[in-house]
Amino acid sequence: MSAPLVNLHEAVSVLDAVWADADDDDRLARADLMALNAAIGSARRALDALQARVAAGIAHESRAELGAESLAKQAGFRTPAALIAATTGVSTGDAARLVRVGEAVAPRVDLVGERMPAKYPAVEVALSAGEVGAAGAAVIVEFLDRARIGGDRDVVADVEERLVERAVGLSLDDVRRLVKRAEIVLEQDKLEAREEERRASRSLTFFERDGMLHLSLVTDVESGAPIRTAIDGYVTAQFQARKDAEAAAVAARRADGDAGADGASTAPGAGLTGAGGVDEDRRTVAMMRADALTLFCGHVIGCETSAPVAGATVIVRVDLGDLETGTGHGTIDGTDQPVSVTAIRRMAAAGGVIPCVLGSDGEILDLGRERRLFTRAQKLALIERDGGCARCGLPPHMTKVHHINWWKRDTGPTDLSNGVLLCESCHHRIHDNGWNIRIDSPPGAGASQPAGGGTGRHHGTGVNVHAKVWFIPPAHIDPTRTPQLGGRARYDIAA
Repeated sequence: MSAPLVNLHEAVSVLDAVWADADDDDRLARADLMALNAAIGSARRALDALQARVAAGIAHESRAELGAESLAKQAGFRTPAALIAATTGVSTGDAARLVRVGEAVAPRVDLVGERMPAKYPAVEVALSAGEVGAAGAAVIVEFLDRARIGGDRDVVADVEERLVERAVGLSLDDVRRLVKRAEIVLEQDKLEAREEERRASRSLTFFERDGMLHLSLVTDVESGAPIRTAIDGYVTAQFQARKDAEAAAVAARRADGDAGADGASTAPGAGLTGAGGVDEDRRTVAMMRADALTLFCGHVIGCETSAPVAGATVIVRVDLGDLETGTGHGTIDGTDQPVSVTAIRRMAAAGGVIPCVLGSDGEILDLGRERRLFTRAQKLALIERDGGCARCGLPPHMTKVHHINWWKRDTGPTDLSNGVLLCESCHHRIHDNGWNIRIDSPPGAGASQPAGGGTGRHHGTGVNVHAKVWFIPPAHIDPTRTPQLGGRARYDIAA
């Protein structure tokens, strides 16, 4: 029996056992839900491996040279992808990607009939073992196919192994981020030329229909960075204003004696800007973005000064050596696409951009117990290590620096060694559900940061950008408490 089929049988056995133990009303305990979720994931990945193998077989039996004897044509379909899409209910594009994965991991024969390993053996092993799914494998295979064109085969093979190793346990979105980082390793010498191609393809079109103005903007990340940063800054400011208004409304109702024990109003419709009030900001994020663009364009026309963007600034990051030599690449906070040093030099000459150069002496960034809140300079330093929210990957402007050892409870210092970037949601989940955080520095860079919730105090003057952030789940989530890698290191295949 093949490995995927064994994995599928095991996953289905777990599903059957857990459901058999469920209550009569099918209400499942949290431990059972976690076990079922894991088993469903295993079953899906095992089924993906089987389906990829079948898809490759269908494609082989439907190759063009067979003519009318093509399996797909005999079944009434023009292509094998169309046949697979009709029987599985996926799109033709997804079916075509499944075929490519199947062909990339299928055994091959040379011109004399000798067996050869799969085109991408590391992907084949991970797919068969149920460690990656077909969708993630497709993203990796598509990238490797591009990289093989004119690339060093040994380098591509090495990157393949690193990608597969890092892709285990990641979502499809995170696999795409991982591949984007791999592009930096393999295609850095082509980066500047591709930037010029993208700049030449930029466009803004708009038209009116049904009383609405439709805009479509396509631009390179260098040109789009100030647009995205300003608009997202406006949205952040609006959410903070909404939160402040709700808090003020609750406080006002309590002061008037009209609030219940839980702070909710006892009078229908009470409060104008509080929860459910008539003046409550009910805009979606998309609406806020549209309002931001309107406001900013109005500012240009009328020289308005009322544009709240929550201190938004475009930050570009580059290694000092790369900046001096003009080689290598840099990054823009909030985007995965790398940019060339030439682009960074252009951006640094523009207003509203902060160039963050690594490798030079900077200000002392640790403040001990003198201040509770982390400074902007400290956040800029931690962005180098965490990339954004160290847990979920949200961009830096949607995060705050939080104490690993709490400021009040643990007397934790406001030092970089005690800081981590988290969005509001992840911060509450980690603190409320018993997660711990550990910071591991590279060999020779100092001792590891103890898990969050400890009482140790640590002082220093900087942050090691190669340190790794680990999130340790509570026992009720993972009885083994296996650490989960967070921060930028998740996507760094060279780490």
